[in-house]
Amino acid sequence: MMYWNGHGMNGWGFGFMTVGMVLFWALLVLGIVVLVRHLGRTGPPPPGPPAPPPADPGRPRTDPEQLLAERFARGEIDAEEYRHRLETLRTAGGPGSG
Repeated sequence: MMYWNGHGMNGWGFGFMTVGMVLFWALLVLGIVVLVRHLGRTGPPPPGPPAPPPADPGRPRTDPEQLLAERFARGEIDAEEYRHRLETLRTAGGPGSG
């Protein structure tokens, strides 16, 4: 009578064993993935773009002539337009001086 019914394993026993093993391996793999991701994040932060220099509220960032020269250097305006605008800036005192 001791070993009747195959050592106590029937359809339910095999089903529970299968589900238990699948859960065990899923939790084991999930734990390894979480551990690797956590250890990968504990290092220094990834390099990003450099921070812009702090703005000085006491003076403008660039003067109009410098902006005009930069536009000319980039090719946004031609030489004739550059000379005309530069002359306008120097004679009229720039925009807003009216």
